[in-house]
Amino acid sequence: MNQDPLKIVIIDHERLFHNTYETYFDSFLEYALKGVYPTIKDALCAYDHVFPDVIFSEIALPDRCGIESIPLFREKDPDVKIIMLSSSNDFELIKKAFKFGANGYVTKPLNERSLFNSLDAVEREGATLSSDIAKMIISIFQRKSRQYFSERENQVIDYLCQGATYKTIAEKLFVTTSAVNFHIQNIYLKLDVNSKSEALSKLQELEYA
Repeated sequence: MNQDPLKIVIIDHERLFHNTYETYFDSFLEYALKGVYPTIKDALCAYDHVFPDVIFSEIALPDRCGIESIPLFREKDPDVKIIMLSSSNDFELIKKAFKFGANGYVTKPLNERSLFNSLDAVEREGATLSSDIAKMIISIFQRKSRQYFSERENQVIDYLCQGATYKTIAEKLFVTTSAVNFHIQNIYLKLDVNSKSEALSKLQELEYA
């Protein structure tokens, strides 16, 4: 038995894109576009007639912030999936969206492929991120991990993760083994560990290995 296509609503104040969205959905069998609205108010007024499965909402809208409007849609249906649309990939904005309960965050402009991939991901996995956002978040967390340590400590860590001995590290960095030991003791202190094995395990958690 064929399953009914999921009902989609889009909230985007740029009316220029409304016809484009409709064209995209003409090629989708699994998803049906039930409305494109310029404001949160318009979408809320039509909600009970459409009862969508997924909402794409722009963040910057004329009447109110798309992120802060998420609870209004959750009141109508706690299970509706809400994906934020934005031209911005600001990390603080992304955190705010998920704090308010968004199921996804994708950057504009959308094309047919990215739109379908976002819908497919949120249907199958319950969440979606555009690839540029995912790469940025990974980069941020890796960079923050590195900031725990000095430049020299990071060099020692790289060699530790490769299995190098204190002597080898000293030779590679043109320092004495006692200097390497000094840096390793500082690394242990910052990681709150007492051995090389514990340090490597903790470093792996921080995405060094």
